[in-house]
Amino acid sequence: MVIHGIQKLTLVDFPGHPAAILFSGKCNFRCPFCQNAPLVVGSDEEPVLDNDEIFDFLKKRKRMLEGVVMTGGEPTINSDLIPFLASLKDLGYLVKLDTNGYRPDVLRESVEKGVVDYVAMDIKTSLDEYPKLCGVNNIDTSRIKESIDYLMSDKVDYEFRTTVVEPLHHKENFKKIGEMIKGCKRYFLQSFVESGNILGKNCFPPSSEQLQSYLETLNSYIENVSIRDKA
Repeated sequence: MVIHGIQKLTLVDFPGHPAAILFSGKCNFRCPFCQNAPLVVGSDEEPVLDNDEIFDFLKKRKRMLEGVVMTGGEPTINSDLIPFLASLKDLGYLVKLDTNGYRPDVLRESVEKGVVDYVAMDIKTSLDEYPKLCGVNNIDTSRIKESIDYLMSDKVDYEFRTTVVEPLHHKENFKKIGEMIKGCKRYFLQSFVESGNILGKNCFPPSSEQLQSYLETLNSYIENVSIRDKA
């Protein structure tokens, strides 16, 4: 599998487990606030890490690490994702998959084959405004809903999360999201952070008052909803 980057240690990205993060390239979305623009649109020019070196590193770090986070880009667009995740499991690691949910078939297969232990799915906004937030005009939002429903069937541990961006989000978005994922296991709001590598323009972090307002809206629908400091 083509891996463009590795973060050798994170204590926050895989809840409860020290982990490494692997970054795949390319994506089926073009979110204007994407903070990994080079991986999304310019991955052909990005360095590629040797898989053998990645696995050698992970073997040596078994005493320090418990998990591996597979992120991107969008990992599920890679045809060799599942065997790659299986190889991580064979090393004895827990595996977390970050996804935008647009490949529910791959998500389901990953879970059913036992190669993921935790899934973090991004919910970009309410379904009616997905084209604007993900930069794809002809998006089939039924795929997003299918992934949401699958995760809420509790076949695997999971979280939903939304990166909140001014002026792209508003209170009505979160009312509709709350209705859509009512009763979910956990949902996080995280503030957009300007990385200098975003795809679009005029994207800003929300105020703390805005975030709190959205949280209060969601509290009517979701018991375990909170603001996460790290985006």
